[in-house]
Amino acid sequence: MISNESDGKIIKKENRRDFLKYLLTTGLAGFALATIYPVISFLKPPKQREVKVSSVSAGLAKDFNTGDYKIIRFGKVPVIVIKDEEKDFRAFSATCTHLDCTVQYKKDEKIIWCACHNGKYDLHGRNISGPPPRPLDKFMVVLKDEEILVTKSS
Repeated sequence: MISNESDGKIIKKENRRDFLKYLLTTGLAGFALATIYPVISFLKPPKQREVKVSSVSAGLAKDFNTGDYKIIRFGKVPVIVIKDEEKDFRAFSATCTHLDCTVQYKKDEKIIWCACHNGKYDLHGRNISGPPPRPLDKFMVVLKDEEILVTKSS
């Protein structure tokens, strides 16, 4: 501060050090914001709309032997399609209801099995052993001219 004794007023002047401190702090904050924001934007995945799918082809029936299974995509959801011993096709959500691990079909035991925590489901999608809290979601299977079509169950 500088006082002017002739008229009794106190005049406040900012010195260069305070101005440089303000300028550097503002510049550093701007630089940090300009570098951190793009990094956070890059790491955050973009939002995707759910694809509206009414049915999906799982291939031809003649390509499936008894006990074979195939995992297909139904929009964003993986679906397991199984040809059982009675030569019927069954389709269920391929994600375990415990921790969303992908399930597989064990032909020798005739079960759907989750390798993460040894969860087991029967061929009706019901949980029979392990930690899964609920059954697998069911899908309908329709044969149309030897083509296997999987649709949402109603």
